[in-house]
Parts: sequence; C-alpha cells; structure tokens
Amino acid sequence: MERAGRQGWSEGSGRPERAGHSERSGRSEPVRVLVADDQDLVRSGFKLILMSYDGIEVVGEARDGEEAVGLSRRLSPDVVLMDIRMPRMNGIEATRAIRADGALEGVRVLILTTFDLDEYVYDALSAGASGFLLKDAEPDEIASAVRIVARGDALIEPSITRRLVETFVAARPASMAATRAAGLSQLTDREREILVLVARGLTNDEIGSSLFISPATVKTHLARIMAKLDAHDRAQLVVRAYESGLVKPGLR
Repeated sequence: MERAGRQGWSEGSGRPERAGHSERSGRSEPVRVLVADDQDLVRSGFKLILMSYDGIEVVGEARDGEEAVGLSRRLSPDVVLMDIRMPRMNGIEATRAIRADGALEGVRVLILTTFDLDEYVYDALSAGASGFLLKDAEPDEIASAVRIVARGDALIEPSITRRLVETFVAARPASMAATRAAGLSQLTDREREILVLVARGLTNDEIGSSLFISPATVKTHLARIMAKLDAHDRAQLVVRAYESGLVKPGLR
C-alpha cells in the first residue's frame, strides 16, 4: 500500500512544522479543522496529532456524517477530515451536502480511507472532496495534507488518482457520462486542451511550458474551466475529464 505522503501532491506544498517551530504556511490565522469519524479513538488520535502542529486548530469532532454537516454549518471549519464509512450519513453523502451548501463554499473536505484504490474514494472525489488521506499516514503527512487542502489546493498524486479514476469510471452509468460530456460543450478548444493536461497530472508550470503560455494564464483558464464544469479544484477536474470521455482510461 502506498502511503499518503507519496500520494499527496500539490503545487508548491511544503513540510509542516511542529509546535514550537516557525510557521511557514503563510496564513495569519490557524487552519480550523473538524474531525469526523465514528470511532472515538480515531478522532482522538487525529486531534492529538493535529494539535501538536503550529497553525492548526481542531475546532470540533463529529461521530457521523449528519453531525459533520451540522457542525460544518455551525463552526465553518477550513477543513473537514472525513471518514467514509459512518452511520446515519456516510462521508460521501456528507461531502455532497457540504459542497451543495453555498454558505460552506470555503469548507474543504479531506477524505480518510484505509485503502487508496477504493470505489468509495472515487465517489467521494466525484462528490467534491479535495483529496484523500490514508489512515495510517505519518503525523507530518497528515498535517501537510490539511494545510494543502486548506489553502485551496487539491491533494492528489497524478498516477494514483488516475489509476483510481480509471478503475471505477467504466462502472459509472452511461447517463452520467453523457451529462459530463454535455458540460464540455461550454469549453473552448484551449480549455479542453488544458483540462486534458490537468487529468494527466501536469502542474500549472508544466502546462504553461507545454502550451507556451504563462502559469498565470493557465491559472486563469483553470478558474474558467472550474466555473463552467461546476468543479472547485483539480481533483474534480480529473474526475470530470475521465467521466466525460475527454480522457480515455489507459491513455497517457
């Protein structure tokens, strides 16, 4: 099994600092985290880990997805560390509810999972999660993942995310693919080109070099693509690209 430190990817991400060391995330306010897991020991463990780092504050704990959504509305955390399998409302449904609530636009969801190649993880990314983290990740990996997601980046490692999407995209209903494909009609040729490169795992700098445009221009295009496809980060763009058929499984 590949550990979260090798699966977590983000442009310009750095190592976190433990409490007592200088804060280098660039945030003036601490990252506010809500931990959602139905196991008390798991919640307590993640809380202890995260609170040992400068610039991270655990503001609440939820025992199921329904409570996670309610606390998100009440506490407005920056990141919800969300387990998938929980009673009453699972993590996928809770993620979808958070992403659908306009008042929670700034809340990011980071999925906790035991296995990286898991259909539930794929569904969570499709629902709007910004990435996923293995439960046996090292403390530094956990803190780094939370910070990456909090600043609005997607926590994805291209090869693993692509493998995950390719594994389960073929099982999606044909109607879903048709809907996703219809959304592509809104994109310009250049935007489609950039979306393909995002799905292949290229960074903004690499996309800019490939297309002979600046990273800033790439970023502008990405913002327009996300708006047109109703996606809020790169993780969802990768899913959209495969589900629409723009990028075919097995092709690079």
